[in-house]
Amino acid sequence: MIKNISDLKRDDMFFLLAGPCVIEGEDMALRIAERVVKITDNLHIPYVFKGSYRKANRSRLDSFTGIGDEKALKILAKVRSTFDVPVVTDIHTASEAEMAAEYVDVLQIPAFLCRQTDLLVAAARTGKIVNIKKGQFLSPAAMRFAADKVVEAGNDQVMLTERGTMFGYQDLIVDYRGIPEMQSFGHPVVLDVTHSLQQPNQTSGVTGGMPQLIETVAKAGVAVGVDGLFMETHEDPSKAKSDGAYMLKLDLLEDLLVKLVRIRQSL
Repeated sequence: MIKNISDLKRDDMFFLLAGPCVIEGEDMALRIAERVVKITDNLHIPYVFKGSYRKANRSRLDSFTGIGDEKALKILAKVRSTFDVPVVTDIHTASEAEMAAEYVDVLQIPAFLCRQTDLLVAAARTGKIVNIKKGQFLSPAAMRFAADKVVEAGNDQVMLTERGTMFGYQDLIVDYRGIPEMQSFGHPVVLDVTHSLQQPNQTSGVTGGMPQLIETVAKAGVAVGVDGLFMETHEDPSKAKSDGAYMLKLDLLEDLLVKLVRIRQSL
């Protein structure tokens, strides 16, 4: 199992972090993992299964947050052992870092928490790879300091993820200039394709999105030279318990990745 980013990063290919937004159950997680593993193996794309064991940041109190921390983490561990793939999950407080690190290979810092020093240091001290999502409110240049906190805490296994910047109250935009700028810090940069297409702060209290632009955003990211792609996918996004408004339908993943591989190979 991966211990270093070098196990994922390749000059000739992007790596992929993909899976459901939040673990809804074991059968669903295993089915999605099986499909994505088959696709990425055929295309020789390094793959990390993504699933949040708990969704802490929700617009409304009655929104689904998870099936229970330990239960969901054990499902992530089962995906890991069944398919021999690394897994990534979000953590939200410093106390969660050590707990989650027992089950996963990559600890992800949510965008809204990317400046939380105690969270970054706790993640660093687990020795796991730390993926820091860029805050919607931060410039690419400011992410150097988030990465430095992890490195200065003794862990140089850092990835940075672009996930869009607030554009008014209810929209996000991707500034692709930020990808090479963050790469200049010496860390791989991931493009979070699906979260970049969020339309937050809807009056209903449920975040909207523009999934019809997933292919457009992903193609542009690969053309710019991003190191990795992050995409949430579900068998039926309309029934997903979180983030369904901007998820990629699982049946569309293979065709999209084929196109993206062709772009990367042409560079």
